[in-house]
Amino acid sequence: MKKENLLSNIPAEIPGEVIEEILSSVHVRIERIVSKGHDSLGNNWYDQDESEWVLVLQGAGALEFEGGEQLALAAGDYVNIPAHKKHRVAWTDPDAETIWLAVFYQ
Repeated sequence: MKKENLLSNIPAEIPGEVIEEILSSVHVRIERIVSKGHDSLGNNWYDQDESEWVLVLQGAGALEFEGGEQLALAAGDYVNIPAHKKHRVAWTDPDAETIWLAVFYQ
């Protein structure tokens, strides 16, 4: 057994989002994502085969859904995104790390 902390070991420089797989099995995958001023507006929409439950542990950001709806999230806020619900990251705080916990499941 090894104890870990989701709010520690944050890289000093974050040129691109940091995505770390914490756990995975046949039916679930858990990731820690660290953002600082990142977005996915220039990229295609995320259109995932899995549903995604995402929680902001620290910082702030917003998700945009196909059709234009934006959902701002701050520390403690979470949302469940059904499989194939097209979405992307509209923005994250440029002045502080935003730490997301994402749980992908079937």
